[in-house]
Amino acid sequence: MNPVRGRLLCVGLATVDLLHRVPRFPAGNEKVTAHRQDIAAGGPACNAAVTAAVAGSAVTLLTALGDHPLARLVHQELAGFGITVRDCTPDRHDSPAVSAITVHERTGDRSIVSTDAGGVTAQPPADLPELLADADAVLIDGHHPALAAAAVRGSAPVVFDAGRHRPHHDELLAAATVVICSGDYRLPGQDSREGTVAGLRRITRTGAMTRGGEPIAYWDREHGTGELAVPRVPVRDTLGAGDAFHGAFAASVAHSGWDPAEFVRHLDFAAAVAAIRVRSIGPRDWLEHVPRVTKIRQ
Repeated sequence: MNPVRGRLLCVGLATVDLLHRVPRFPAGNEKVTAHRQDIAAGGPACNAAVTAAVAGSAVTLLTALGDHPLARLVHQELAGFGITVRDCTPDRHDSPAVSAITVHERTGDRSIVSTDAGGVTAQPPADLPELLADADAVLIDGHHPALAAAAVRGSAPVVFDAGRHRPHHDELLAAATVVICSGDYRLPGQDSREGTVAGLRRITRTGAMTRGGEPIAYWDREHGTGELAVPRVPVRDTLGAGDAFHGAFAASVAHSGWDPAEFVRHLDFAAAVAAIRVRSIGPRDWLEHVPRVTKIRQ
């Protein structure tokens, strides 16, 4: 792991991911034998935290896990990456969210079933102002709404992984320093990428929409709009590629600070890391290659 470059606070969802790699997706009432199985900590903020830690950031993850045995698995794995976990629900006895994930081994496409943060109420800790003051950058994924709303009130730049639109996102979209979403993201009333980008440009200061192997669409109120080509690589596993992108982007911002003029440079680094993710199989095997890309980034 590279030396620490910046302090990053990740705020949002942590899950236990049960992954199966299959030759084809099952039809209704059909069983399919998986060719590979993995169990790993997951969730957008959690995966971003792992990526950022491997890229060299000092990472704290603010989330809700509890003391269930499955939650301890998440704690143990993240400790191995040097990530500090702040659990806002330490006395909760129920299982954390478990995501059932199926990855198509030929296309790399995935399907996910999860409760996400449903049914869990997490309140900001009393020392959140200190956590925010200590951070060089903050990443939020919009899960655990009270945590996300509180996290955008600090002075550090905030990167918002927009995920799927939810009602409380309106405040976060306007407050975040940078908003990043995928091509599947849709604002209410919009049914196209173009309409969503146009709407986001009216709401946000700076943002980007990743579109798989297509160029990234980006915009900034001061520096205008553009597209950034992404590396062309064979796609073997898309699970967590967006999370890897967001974590790498946030790590880059934490390392060098936020300057809108450097926006494209941060996007380029994130795209390089995400390219490593999609051409590798499994939730963690790809991480051994991230320091090499980070070295190029320096």
